[in-house]
Amino acid sequence: MRLRVEFTTEPFDLDEAPQHAVVARDVVQGADLDAVDVGPFGNTAEGEADRVLTAVDALLRKALAAGATRVSLQVNVIGEGAGAGEGDK
Repeated sequence: MRLRVEFTTEPFDLDEAPQHAVVARDVVQGADLDAVDVGPFGNTAEGEADRVLTAVDALLRKALAAGATRVSLQVNVIGEGAGAGEGDK
């Protein structure tokens, strides 16, 4: 099973990325995930279910420890196959 996670961390700071946002970014970029997209207002990553869930666990723990007061996330099943971009099933 493949999953897509979308997440944001708060509080926001438009002038400089807060430490919790940097930590969250580092977690997903360092995980063995596909199609990682990091932006100022939201982040997405896709991959095999166990890898995504492991990254989400680390993301939550590390972002909260780094000062996040809120982490919003959504996890979607995007398919059973190994290929990226095959659409929702």
